[in-house]
Amino acid sequence: MKAMTLTAYGETAEFEAADLPKPEPISGHVVVRVAASSVNTVDTMIRAMGSDLPLSPALPAVLGMDFAGVIEAVGEGVNAFAVGDEVYGCAGGLADLQGALAEFMLADTRLIAHKPKSISMREAAAMPLVGITAYEGLERAGIAAGQKVLVQGGAGGVGHLALQLAKYFGAEVYGTGTGDTQMDVIKGYGATPIDFAAEKIADYVEKYTNGAGFDLIFDTVGGANMTNSFEAAALNANIASTVGLLEIDLSPAHFKGLSLHIVFMLLPMLSNQGREKHGAILAKLAEIVDAGAMRPLLDEQGFDLDNVVGAYDRLTSGKAIGKVVVEV
Repeated sequence: MKAMTLTAYGETAEFEAADLPKPEPISGHVVVRVAASSVNTVDTMIRAMGSDLPLSPALPAVLGMDFAGVIEAVGEGVNAFAVGDEVYGCAGGLADLQGALAEFMLADTRLIAHKPKSISMREAAAMPLVGITAYEGLERAGIAAGQKVLVQGGAGGVGHLALQLAKYFGAEVYGTGTGDTQMDVIKGYGATPIDFAAEKIADYVEKYTNGAGFDLIFDTVGGANMTNSFEAAALNANIASTVGLLEIDLSPAHFKGLSLHIVFMLLPMLSNQGREKHGAILAKLAEIVDAGAMRPLLDEQGFDLDNVVGAYDRLTSGKAIGKVVVEV
């Protein structure tokens, strides 16, 4: 089978075409003919950092965590899926798991679900990692109808799905961003856009919550921005974040009684614990999509397997609006 491989790591590392053996089905797994794969920030980090990132696969490596495709073969004990089923998931591209930048990949059935019927393979491939992250973050932070929810980075990969999911769960939703394009994306999902570059935190907290603060904040920006989330939060609020790799003074969180939830979506893949939760979330996301309550945003530029480096460079350029997808 054709696969795009990395034989070296680095920010400018090239993907090279290789002819690899087609995976054979094993117990509890399926072989998927990959139709599309999307690029996530963690994929670009693996390419750039290599062995400095503990989850990076050994070289030569086939990256690509997200995929959508059609089941080609099933392993022993697989009952919920059959040959010909259209599926999607996040099941490879790190540690010892072959990724989706290939014609075929082996996938643990606990990490996949039937693809949403109402969207394309390209759109489905854009969803798994960011969709699971958005769902888990809101769930762990106790999302409930009637809450005032702020999504930091509302036009981003995780953020634009978190906006839609929070609306689906009945919350009053706000999203931060900057520039007309991001503001339009946030508004387009029925959320109130907040330009973080033009509005002070104290001002928009007063404007939208009468100074009380937001009940739940999903901080997809994280890092130093976490202190901004602390400032915008209500007393005893919940904050979910996808970026907690920093040293930070938790005094503001202490004096507001805040609860902080760090979402590291890759844990089940890396630890082989709780993988079935990802499959269950993907199945729920498919229901939500097919009910018309959520749809992924795709970047206007498309890429194929022969231009994987272009897709990675597109994401790292910061110019992409929506998920970057590679068709296989």
